[in-house]
Amino acid sequence: MTAMTFNVTGKRVVVAGGGRSGVAAAELLVSRGATVTLSDSAKSLPEAGRLRDHGVVVELGPHRADAFTGADLVVLSPGVPPTQDVVEQARRAGVPVIGEVELASRFLQGKVIAITGTKGKSTTTTLAARMLQEAGLDATAGGNLGTALSGQVAATHPGALHVVEVSSFQLESIETFHPWIAVLLNLSADHLDRHASFEEYGAAKARIFMNQQPADWAVVNADDPGALALARDARARRLDFALDTTLADGVTVENGAIVRREGGAAAPLMPLTSVRLPGRHLLGDVLAATAVGCVAGVPPAAMQRAVEGFRGLEHALEHVSEIQGVRFVNDSKATNIASARRAIESFERGVVAIIGGRFKGGQFEDLGDVLRARADGVVAIGESASLIHAALDRIVPVHDAASMADAVRQAFALASPGGVVLLAPACSSFDMFQDYAARGRAFKAEVEALGKMHTQ
Repeated sequence: MTAMTFNVTGKRVVVAGGGRSGVAAAELLVSRGATVTLSDSAKSLPEAGRLRDHGVVVELGPHRADAFTGADLVVLSPGVPPTQDVVEQARRAGVPVIGEVELASRFLQGKVIAITGTKGKSTTTTLAARMLQEAGLDATAGGNLGTALSGQVAATHPGALHVVEVSSFQLESIETFHPWIAVLLNLSADHLDRHASFEEYGAAKARIFMNQQPADWAVVNADDPGALALARDARARRLDFALDTTLADGVTVENGAIVRREGGAAAPLMPLTSVRLPGRHLLGDVLAATAVGCVAGVPPAAMQRAVEGFRGLEHALEHVSEIQGVRFVNDSKATNIASARRAIESFERGVVAIIGGRFKGGQFEDLGDVLRARADGVVAIGESASLIHAALDRIVPVHDAASMADAVRQAFALASPGGVVLLAPACSSFDMFQDYAARGRAFKAEVEALGKMHTQ
């Protein structure tokens, strides 16, 4: 279904969830002539006044079942589980239920480049869009990152490239969403507090390929067996990328350069010295973005300019400060076990890791070997502290902290000159903070306060 055939004029639409995506969906729907109710279980919503000015009915507190069952369409924000009771009631009443990304895609023109995976989505999305822009293409990054896809519809046109970060929550509610290029970065346990199993989580990720056709492209991490398994049945053409696996065709690293291998030959794209990002896993994200650039016809010089000018994202292995020889690094985006492991692996020794928050599944034991090899200690925060102790006490000293301020001070006391205090929570933030960004900002504020104490 396209913008030409999908029409919401005069329809009663309920948007469930008042986060960034829900607000954007409500505004899009109103602009297209729908009668919109936004329902959010919170007691307040900062955007409520603006939405009401646009004609949106804002309902706060418990969702009203009759609003959902009486609608012509229900649109879910990513944070609203599709199994929630009022959503199920709407389905039983015959009301169509779709996600915000699905809604937006029905109005988009141009092409969609969709990027998913357990770790690295934001870095890859941002860098791929920059490569396209360096080539003079009209590319916008958004979705689960930055501007919600619904917020991009007003500026869409046939030549637009929408580079979209998509999560499992967004993919589980798609129907016709059709990426020209679909990127699967990796797969490891995450969001098991919402998905019933790892298999269900993986199946949601695999939906990124669901509507692709033979003229489309699937970009897949050949180093990741889980990603390869999910992409096995994709109908699209394949372009793999890999750091470790030998590729006859794909994007990889050879002789100090990122290269495109094709037909037995390797064409250099840029020297590895162009990459200014810390951590080997971030180099993998650069390869993924480069593969997107190859498919889209971006000249190597434009790719190299984009990579050389990209210093990384806030909250992703972000260098914060150095105090008395101890570096402080913010990887608050490391919200699962696999991403925390990659963050710790980015440093050779002397790591004091701040870990914890609301547990999303997986095994903290999976951090044991990298902590044993690299860490001087762990500071546990949040609801999962007891789980961290149970998994890691025999491997590395684990200390409890009641707040981020306490965690930063304790970690600094444990660290040696030349060491690293690393915020790599391996958990969501929602027990202590609004989101991972608020957690990262709190870490940086406490590091700044600590620095002032030691310069007085």
